[in-house]
Amino acid sequence: MFKKVLSGALLVATAVGLAGCAVDESETSLTVYSGRSETLVQPLIDKFTEETGIEVEVRYAGSAELAAQILEEGQNSPADVFFSQDAGALGAVGKAGLLQTIPQDLLDLVGRSYSAADGSWVGVSGRVRVLNYNPEKVTDLPNSVFDLEDPIWKGRIAIAPTNASFQAFVTAMRVVHGDEETSRWLEAMAVNAVIYEENSAILEAVEQGLVDAGLINHYYWFAMEKEVGAGAMKSKLAQFAEGDVGNLINAAGVGLLSDSGAGKKFVEFLLSPESQEYFASETSEYPLIAGVPVGAGLSPLGEIPAPKIDLSDLDSLEQTLALIRAAGLI
Repeated sequence: MFKKVLSGALLVATAVGLAGCAVDESETSLTVYSGRSETLVQPLIDKFTEETGIEVEVRYAGSAELAAQILEEGQNSPADVFFSQDAGALGAVGKAGLLQTIPQDLLDLVGRSYSAADGSWVGVSGRVRVLNYNPEKVTDLPNSVFDLEDPIWKGRIAIAPTNASFQAFVTAMRVVHGDEETSRWLEAMAVNAVIYEENSAILEAVEQGLVDAGLINHYYWFAMEKEVGAGAMKSKLAQFAEGDVGNLINAAGVGLLSDSGAGKKFVEFLLSPESQEYFASETSEYPLIAGVPVGAGLSPLGEIPAPKIDLSDLDSLEQTLALIRAAGLI
């Protein structure tokens, strides 16, 4: 009788001991939906795994596509983190109530201009919309992005309507100028613009003389310059007049889809000086924490003639997509 009681007690104690030693998967593995391209951020993710031992499964796709998938999956999404190319896609997911609040100590690392007002997402790197142009073909630079409606730009200007950064820029145009003026601009682009899938393809087309100019994010140009060498670029970058919506400063950022401890560590890692220096030196983006200098050739963010806009207001992605579709651009 004693033996049986003792054996039972040992079994209970062993079970309790094993439960106490059980590994919490939320601390050792992580699923990330990334709207950032694999070539840009996989080295950083590999570094995170190397430093923390946390294994990361990544699904790469467009930010808008991933936002739509998360909205469809709802609370059942297998993703722990949404790493978006722009604030608009993050805002759309946050608006649906699917993002956890970022810990305050992490939000405090980044200026309020580059995080959600409700703390549902935080920016990790900055990017600026620019006009990429061939100086041999464009000698009279447009003063505003709305100048591109002029028939003189027909067949000369390139855009990427399916790209998340373009969609966020159009959302900013809607916020600042309203849907009617934005629709008019999009309809003009349906006539004037040459359509590409990505910013990089636009840059290549301008460099090769296939189009005279294109609307892109700044860092694509600097990445190509690094690859081909200083002075080898045929195109240049320009900004529109002070406050023009074509000069939008946007942020790539992250939102937490679960209460995963590994997810919080990932956000912390992206906001570390090491990662911020990676964005500045390797991807030519703007670091968003204090004390990390911008890359060579970049103007400080404070000197960009950007429009005054709250990035939290870029959450109406569906309405923007509806206008782009109505114009026949996608």
